Amino acid sequence: MKKSITLILALLLVIASLPLHSAFAADDQLDVIKERGELRVGLSADYAPYEFERTVNGKREYVGIDIELAKKIAKDLGVELKIVNMQFDSLLGSLKTGKIDVIISGMSPTPERKKEVDFTDEYMQVKQRMVVQKKNQSKLKTVEDFKGKGIAAQKQTTQEELAQTELPESNLTSLTRLPEAIMSLNTGKVEGVIMEGPVADAYLSQNTQLAYSDLEFGNADKGTAIALPKDSPKLLDALNASIKEVNDQKLIEGYKEKANEAMFDDGSFLSKYGTYFLQGLGATILISLLGVVFGSLFGGIFAFMKLSTNKILKAIAWVYIEFIRGTPLLVQVFLVYFGTTAVLGLDLSAFVCGAIALILNCGAYIAEIIRAGIKAVDKGQMEAARSLGLSHAQAMNKVIMPQAIKNILPALGNEFITVIKESSIVSVIGVSELMFNAQVVQGASFDPFTPLLIVAIVYFLLTFGLSRVMNLFERRMSVSD
Repeated sequence: MKKSITLILALLLVIASLPLHSAFAADDQLDVIKERGELRVGLSADYAPYEFERTVNGKREYVGIDIELAKKIAKDLGVELKIVNMQFDSLLGSLKTGKIDVIISGMSPTPERKKEVDFTDEYMQVKQRMVVQKKNQSKLKTVEDFKGKGIAAQKQTTQEELAQTELPESNLTSLTRLPEAIMSLNTGKVEGVIMEGPVADAYLSQNTQLAYSDLEFGNADKGTAIALPKDSPKLLDALNASIKEVNDQKLIEGYKEKANEAMFDDGSFLSKYGTYFLQGLGATILISLLGVVFGSLFGGIFAFMKLSTNKILKAIAWVYIEFIRGTPLLVQVFLVYFGTTAVLGLDLSAFVCGAIALILNCGAYIAEIIRAGIKAVDKGQMEAARSLGLSHAQAMNKVIMPQAIKNILPALGNEFITVIKESSIVSVIGVSELMFNAQVVQGASFDPFTPLLIVAIVYFLLTFGLSRVMNLFERRMSVSD
């Protein structure tokens, strides 16, 4: 045991000591973009009117102020535009590891962010506002009124920083996404939400129960700029040239008008967003199947390695199984997504990284399921088979495994059900599965609750249907006894 723990620590130290590198480490990022012929823009498309999705003639497209700016920049650079949609707090990590080229997502330059990345000139100035329930508008006007009150802001944003500096005696809740903050406000979990003016305007236009507080922040005005990798002066100059043209020609006002028109298209909820849930359902089923099928292959290999008499194989299996089972899936997803680029230099898509993380996670748990199923078969079965002249492999194949499968199948079905639910975690890196698409709909529809209700029903139907099928298999196998 002590040797195995020492081995794990040694492996972690080796990994930690590896030099991080990325696709743009040696060259100016502009050269990389030109050579690739594609500008990869990272953003969080749940932030109307900056960036969100809508359906036009049955086809999904990104729209918003930042999307129009990204289109112009790509055109000025003479390259194709690729939007990489993910959660806001994953953007800086993606930029630093080469997953994206720039961030155009309503991001404000701060001293902490400037230590990690560079910023262009500002292309917008926005005012930070406090949004409250309309019934509480008259009671929440000053800093004193918010003492001891719960307020919310999006994690790793200037709004979060503003709450910490100007409302230190309030109870701040930092949430990953803005729709979650709005839902907290609507349900009375918090008394106010700090938001950027244009975004707040959009939410207030769709939520009559919400209103602006008269609270004025001392540092309310924030600039919005584009984040890019450090040591890319040519790219910085090119981006600033485009931004100067945008500011000189006052193009942002036109971008705002276009975004406002896109936000309030006519149509029922399901007609506008039904395809999002269907596409997300397909991706959830696919990535869950990949996780279980390939995880079963991995699990089988590592189960037999752990049952082996070879100490090296046994140690490798033990390290893998214990490490995976001892760390959260969320951490594993981030390690695969960022690590494959930062450490290995591989530019894998979010879907592939999410699938790999699920396969590795499933493999560890299925290995233990298979091992336990085999160990549950009476030892006398092996001894009897060997006494009849069967080799160890023949005994495992003809005698032990047919009995073990009956022990393994129910637990394997439960693992599949668990994977379907846990696959929602890969949404943090931008995999367009069911939960991710529900988050997109939350941002586009300004309705934080209905998409979650639909997703809950879909997940229940999936898991309930699968459990009924597994029960049918178990009954048929019990009959064969």
